[in-house]
Amino acid sequence: MSTTAPRPDERADARYARPDASMSLLTNVMEHSLDDGYADEARRTGRYGSSRLPTTLKGRLILGLGLAMVATILTMGADQVHQSAPVAAKQRQALIDRINQSTVTADGLQQQVDQIQTELNQARTSAVGTQGTAQLDALELVIGETPVGGPGVQVTVDDAASAGTDLNNASPRANAGFGNTGRVRDSDLQLVVNALWQSGAEAVAINGERLTNLSAIRAAGDAILVNDHPLTLPYTLQAVGGPGLQQSFQNNAYGGLYLAQLKQNYQIRYGVSAESSLALPAASVGSLINAHPSPSEGTKGP
Repeated sequence: MSTTAPRPDERADARYARPDASMSLLTNVMEHSLDDGYADEARRTGRYGSSRLPTTLKGRLILGLGLAMVATILTMGADQVHQSAPVAAKQRQALIDRINQSTVTADGLQQQVDQIQTELNQARTSAVGTQGTAQLDALELVIGETPVGGPGVQVTVDDAASAGTDLNNASPRANAGFGNTGRVRDSDLQLVVNALWQSGAEAVAINGERLTNLSAIRAAGDAILVNDHPLTLPYTLQAVGGPGLQQSFQNNAYGGLYLAQLKQNYQIRYGVSAESSLALPAASVGSLINAHPSPSEGTKGP
């Protein structure tokens, strides 16, 4: 097949143009990856196409010594890893054994606590009688020393989306102080809890912390504390009460109306829902140190 070059009149005709004529720069780069000047210099000095390995005996000895040192280091490292593997396995197994032993010990202590609690209940019934036990149960219910359950209302309060706390649940106020109006404050929760009590709630808990007459809702640094426990977002308030609790709370000035105002002014998010069955835990009520029953009028001195 003839490969003669096209005549000048054929070059002007588009039919005789090379298919890759528009990519001449790319074609030149692929066909001549090395600049001609560098190639000429490499040929002139005799380095063109030569190996970079040492050619002298001294160079080969140094290269061999370096390779031997690298091989020795790799061998020693592999041997050390192999030797330390059984030690790590033994330490892991020892840790597992300690965990299992601690679990068995904790289970045994819990059984003792349950047994002592049963004996205490029996002794209490024998001491105060059936009528006194019923009165004591009612008092424990009022002060929050016993778990309760029943229908009620669940209120969820959360910071505004613009507050930037959705991805940092562990610290509700980590990125800003109390001046950030998009954050829920301790005073907000105080007002909402008071509104629940006013609306007929018989028991209230926030994030699983049962509220009693000794409970405090307060701010400490960047967190809101209830019973000295820090809360995390969102704040979930659960209240056990009668069937009219939800409607009464929604119409309360510091209940539903206050939350609606917070949402309108500061984009604070909230939700109120009626629940057919709620379970509230018992509160951790400490012993009173200074309080004692007051004397009756008949026993007071002059």
